[in-house]
Amino acid sequence: MTDALALLAGRPLVVLTGAGLSTDSGIPDYRGPGSPARTPMTYQEFVSGPAARQRYWARSHLGWGRMRHAEPNAGHLALARVAPDLLITQNVDGLHERAGSPRLVALHGRIADVVCLDCRATSSRAALQARLADANPGFAERYADAAVRPDGDVDLDDTAGFVVPGCAECGDGVLKPDVVFFGENVPPARVERCYAAVDALADEGGALLVAGSSLTVMSGFRFVRRAAKAGTPVVIVNRGPTRGDELATYKLDMGCSAFLTELARAREPLSLVE
Repeated sequence: MTDALALLAGRPLVVLTGAGLSTDSGIPDYRGPGSPARTPMTYQEFVSGPAARQRYWARSHLGWGRMRHAEPNAGHLALARVAPDLLITQNVDGLHERAGSPRLVALHGRIADVVCLDCRATSSRAALQARLADANPGFAERYADAAVRPDGDVDLDDTAGFVVPGCAECGDGVLKPDVVFFGENVPPARVERCYAAVDALADEGGALLVAGSSLTVMSGFRFVRRAAKAGTPVVIVNRGPTRGDELATYKLDMGCSAFLTELARAREPLSLVE
């Protein structure tokens, strides 16, 4: 860890975070050691018909009611102190925003936002949560012991009869969380902003830090490949192997909170000068 901290202490920095960073906040990850196999709903399945959306929103109604109470952990707070040139997060939980991180790109969106696929109006997940509760009295209490999953839903098969309201703006529009599902593409403007920050590292002698991501999904792994191709040092901190291990200058198999707390301390003199 000492060598990795020394590498990152005084350089311009871009940080890419994944679900492993939020486990200390009580949110399970997809691919960490011991995590059960999960098959998230794809965009194509979500738009296939009312039954799929009923299943999605029934599970989400239960899971989000618990996820929204999660608090930023020591890793989130440390990254806010580090204040990298750009923080790219694959997480949709909004904990980096609540911790106060500046210069942030939520690559896959935020689970706290909802979009209508018909009129494109956006609204808050909190408002929809209240509408779902009104339309399905007693549902949350009936399944209070359902296990929470990483994307803000729960493990639940019995979703028959769950009522899903339409868009409050246009009346019948299909509501979807404003996040990138599997089978969707990250909006190009977000990707370009991230590429620009990663490319700048090569000119400025910077480094890329990956914290809590297995890099299984290309949406995050592409930034590691781009940095490594440009000769930019890459440090990966994650429990278990990642897709980018062979490209890393240093790979640390450890929790994110401890490492990021030490990194914030190592960079504090730099922050004071700035």
